[in-house]
Amino acid sequence: MASKTGGVTPMSIAGRMVRERERLLNMTPEERMWRAQWLKDQHLSHDEPRFVPEYWRERINPIRRVYRAPLDFVHKALTPVLGHDWAFAIRFWTGKIAMGAFGIYAGYYYFKYNQNDWTRKGGWRVISSRPSVFPGDKDYPNFPERSSPSDYAARGFKQSPI
Repeated sequence: MASKTGGVTPMSIAGRMVRERERLLNMTPEERMWRAQWLKDQHLSHDEPRFVPEYWRERINPIRRVYRAPLDFVHKALTPVLGHDWAFAIRFWTGKIAMGAFGIYAGYYYFKYNQNDWTRKGGWRVISSRPSVFPGDKDYPNFPERSSPSDYAARGFKQSPI
């Protein structure tokens, strides 16, 4: 794993003044000026963060740019109307909902058309349990009626129209 600091030991730029007790004990006037300047430096200007198109073009590879393009177009169209935050939220959740719906439809398709039956070796085998039947119910004791040993592993062969 690569080092986050490039092999250099990280250091705090706040120094000992990060702790309130240290600041209250004995700050020199130079330290007070340094602390005031440090607090001023923490405020961003009104035009930050800046959007630099060249930076984003270099950072996001071409394949990612292609599949992000439709929602980026929606974001760009909605930003003047709704503002950046709402447009980004709509862009974000639209993508997540679309991926979720695709996953559900793909799972449904797979389970519907790739069942484990007598025609194939693979696929998901879905076994359902018998319904619970209690004394006094009309189907009690609900034993399966299997007439021959070939009924036990038929996997739908006897129900096929062939």
